[in-house]
Amino acid sequence: MSTARTPRRSKIKAQPRNRSAHQLSLLGSMLRIRRFEERCVELYSAARIRGFMHLYIGEEAVAVGVNEALTEDDAVVSTYREHGHALARGVAADAIMAEMFGKSTGCSRGRGGSMHLFDVNRRFYGGNAIVGGGLPLAAGLALADRMNGRNRITCCFFGDGAFAEGEFHETANLAALWHLPLLFVCENNLYAMGTALERHQAQTDLALRAASYGMVSWAVDGMDVLAVEDAARRAAEGVRTGTGPHFLEMRTYRFRAHSMYDPDRYRDKAEIEQWKDRDPIEGLDRRLRESGGLTDKTLAALEQRVSAEIDAAVDTAEHAPEEPVEDLLRYVTSPAEEAS
Repeated sequence: MSTARTPRRSKIKAQPRNRSAHQLSLLGSMLRIRRFEERCVELYSAARIRGFMHLYIGEEAVAVGVNEALTEDDAVVSTYREHGHALARGVAADAIMAEMFGKSTGCSRGRGGSMHLFDVNRRFYGGNAIVGGGLPLAAGLALADRMNGRNRITCCFFGDGAFAEGEFHETANLAALWHLPLLFVCENNLYAMGTALERHQAQTDLALRAASYGMVSWAVDGMDVLAVEDAARRAAEGVRTGTGPHFLEMRTYRFRAHSMYDPDRYRDKAEIEQWKDRDPIEGLDRRLRESGGLTDKTLAALEQRVSAEIDAAVDTAEHAPEEPVEDLLRYVTSPAEEAS
């Protein structure tokens, strides 16, 4: 753990008293993300979803655990691997699926697709296709909140590949210098596209490097949703109570290739299988069964509910309207510019 001081526990969203029920809810949230993406793979393979698509399968614990520490007033900025972040944040599954289909009822009006999910009502500001591109945006949101005296934070997700980008270092420096209410969440899945971490970072302890900016920083087991939630609560509370930006290195792993176009020839198959043994969904499943909080019947009911929601989302997307051709130039410029 690389830290100058230990943040206090959150008083904003206290740990639920019924721990088994809460853990069951976390399991349901992770299952929802996993099954949603598995359906997207089927639809993509059938050419019903087009363009680029980056799957979050294996990393669900990070999105679910971190979002437990955030309030509705907080902001979230994400990456191009953001389906899980959007679902955990509360963006409607049918709006996301419609966006994947490129329909006008999608959360970005069908103009963004898989990499550009957006929902201002949920304060979910992308979905950014540029590596590290969301970091300066997150700093701007956090600066606006600080300048306006709003007691809320901005959480920015990014991958280990973005750590090598100048945007991270510029943002980290300004966030620490200006004491911004910003929570950095680095999803270190060990590969920047097809490049292993040790091939693009001289120092692979990313939390240690982040601490050099004067931020409270530590590494977390990103395959354990309970560990993620606990760390995120402590970090979010530290940011919220004015101790400046915090950095969490979530050590996780994606089970699928970088994108649907990636043949995934840069990883050893044995390595992938070793990480699958630490599947966050199966891990929480085992814990709940050991404590008597989960039965086959309960799990079947969870799966049925998730399946029904996804079926409905697909059906809604398939029957949603395409954007009219005459509207293709809308939103290219702002209404004020159009009027002038």
